[in-house]
Amino acid sequence: MSYRDVASKQVLTWAFVAVAARMPVAMAPLALVFLVRERPGGYTLGAVLAAVYVIGEILGAPVLGMRLDARRARPHLATGLAAGAVGFAGLGVLPGAHPLLLGAFAFLAGAAPAAASGGLRALLTSLVPGHAAAQALSVESMLTSGIWAVSPAAVTGLALGVAPAVPLLLAAALMGLSVAGLWLLPEGWQAEQRTERAHRAVRVLTAAWPAYVTGAAGLSLLALAELVLPALLEQRGIAVGWAGPLLLGMSAAAGVGAFCYGLRAWPGRLPMRAVLLLCGMSAAVVLVALLPALPGIAAGLAVAGLCQSGVSLTRNLSLRETLPPSALAAGYSVMYAAVGAGYAATGSLAGALLRLAPPSTAILAGVGLTLTLTGIAWWGETRRDRRPTDATAGEGRRDVVRGRPPGVGADS
Repeated sequence: MSYRDVASKQVLTWAFVAVAARMPVAMAPLALVFLVRERPGGYTLGAVLAAVYVIGEILGAPVLGMRLDARRARPHLATGLAAGAVGFAGLGVLPGAHPLLLGAFAFLAGAAPAAASGGLRALLTSLVPGHAAAQALSVESMLTSGIWAVSPAAVTGLALGVAPAVPLLLAAALMGLSVAGLWLLPEGWQAEQRTERAHRAVRVLTAAWPAYVTGAAGLSLLALAELVLPALLEQRGIAVGWAGPLLLGMSAAAGVGAFCYGLRAWPGRLPMRAVLLLCGMSAAVVLVALLPALPGIAAGLAVAGLCQSGVSLTRNLSLRETLPPSALAAGYSVMYAAVGAGYAATGSLAGALLRLAPPSTAILAGVGLTLTLTGIAWWGETRRDRRPTDATAGEGRRDVVRGRPPGVGADS
């Protein structure tokens, strides 16, 4: 297996559109904090605006994703991205506006384009041969790791070096460019028509719930590592300034992990791979909590990043096994919402625990939550596999269950 099957002009065009659409998402929370930090109570207001933005994403992704027409996805995606650009532009042009108006713009910027992530992922896998889907998703994961590694530095440099509103204006411009770029890509992807939208929402999408739980578990652990790291460094007597380089190293390791995952077919079924990777990630984060020196913390975060990219890929591949093509974009959007909810819930748990216990204890408690979610996801997978394949499962691509050689699914 190699990446030659995904090296095409259309995939390169898709990559430019994806960067333009997703860079604003990565920039938004920190950019909102910088936008209002000089106002009275600015940091609190910035945190509230960031929370409103994330809530918009969580609500918008499943609602808009389920309305996406697979064969004519472009108008839906373009409308959402254009509305998101308006939200970012409103924040950048009116930074001194009333908090309620800023909150409305933040919600619009988060909710309107929330289905674009799932739609673009489904479009990407339609641009490559079926056997190259794992490599395509690995490329997407590497691209995402790069975006999230660059965005904080870009926001900080522009907000402090030019003006606080500039990152949000840049986000609006990038999202507008992504709308134009959609017309260089196919209008949608091949999928059978479905006439019962409610049936798809209730039956088809819920069939993949273990993958959603897996996604929430992986990102909850990532949230734990990111949000508690500064406090942990203070507990260890290490300069807090090391948090940035450590998280950058974790993002770089995630990119390496995504590349390595796409190089070959891995043994075992996708759910088993996800469980093993989540356990490896949990063990690495436990080491971060327990090791006293900076090199040990750095090594633990790097291993966690390597495993996290694998978790992300296996959950997306599991969705492709379970869902029919017509429901893939909606499934990815529901996954997006589940991941956001997991991140937010773990962040809230960590914040509450830090008032009662040292950072290392908060991390260990979060790892316990992640392992609980992992167990629930594994139970759901085994329970589903014991049932006879019904009409819903028949619409998917459970190729491994139907006799495809172990480790070589429809997507790997």
